[in-house]
Amino acid sequence: MTRQPIAGLFALAILVLAAGAGAAHADQKDSRLPGLFDLLKSAPSGEAATPIEAEIWEIWVDSGDPEIDRLLAIGTAAMSAEEFAPALEAFNRIVELKPDFAEGWNKRATLYYLMGEFQKSLDDIDRTLKLEPRHFGALSGLGLVNMALDREEEAAKAYQRVLDIDPQSEDAQRNLAAINALLKRKSI
Repeated sequence: MTRQPIAGLFALAILVLAAGAGAAHADQKDSRLPGLFDLLKSAPSGEAATPIEAEIWEIWVDSGDPEIDRLLAIGTAAMSAEEFAPALEAFNRIVELKPDFAEGWNKRATLYYLMGEFQKSLDDIDRTLKLEPRHFGALSGLGLVNMALDREEEAAKAYQRVLDIDPQSEDAQRNLAAINALLKRKSI
């Protein structure tokens, strides 16, 4: 019997999970997520973690409702184009129509961060994390907002939470190292 490389086993496991539980709709309640998060936590490298993260994001952004998905696409495109008013209108409508859809809150939190509305961003991050405590994107956003507010200790905690979920996250590793270096310089 030949041994498959660990990365190959992870790829196979991802395919099995993706092909398996075809839910009527996805979002943060999707039955595939627990297995994907287990794989993510044990991924041996960033390269192995990347497709798992992508699969999780694919699930998170699928509301199962064509109107919500349309609004999410409109809002995301507007936000990317720095057209904040139409993005806010779309994301407001999403959280109004489907308040249990974590990604609607997360996208609006991101928009509020870009607009410099940090408390509103924190409020929406909190809503996102109540719906999906493993939302590593929202936790990364929590780190960014706390850094913008000069709350380095809180930012470090947020990035550590990302690493507890996704140990291979290079962004979280890099940001946590930078914050820890800053905190060390401040303590001298």
